[in-house]
Amino acid sequence: MPAKNKLSLSVQYPDPRLQDTLTRPRLRRWVQAALFAPTELTIRFVDAQEGQALNRDYRGKDYPTNVLTFAYTEDQDAETTQADIILCTDVLQREAAEQGKSVLAHAAHLIVHGVLHAQGYDHEVEEEAQEMEAIEADILAALGLPNPYAER
Repeated sequence: MPAKNKLSLSVQYPDPRLQDTLTRPRLRRWVQAALFAPTELTIRFVDAQEGQALNRDYRGKDYPTNVLTFAYTEDQDAETTQADIILCTDVLQREAAEQGKSVLAHAAHLIVHGVLHAQGYDHEVEEEAQEMEAIEADILAALGLPNPYAER
């Protein structure tokens, strides 16, 4: 089994609705599974209002989105990855219901997705998207979770 990378994790629940379900130990396990380098990470669960404000202010898109990653060390060769990952509880719950997934499985996918973004992965072009999706599917499978892209 590969050695675990050092992780400093802060979890914030200004929107506490999923605090009892998406616990710090569970989040830590998901983050750790997606790490390729030592990481300092904050995960913050927000409501639709805060999610929309952040998406509007930082991406110019005036709607709440499921996950935002603010990567402060986007270089994949950086010694320590530093990032904030914002999950919008409203969007996460709505998407899970619409896609027929559990909140846990969808949240795990969004966390893994955000952690990969924090480490420099992206999906702006098709080749990068395919690589990122394959990595996500492998990580989720190792966690015993389904491939989120299997039914597209």
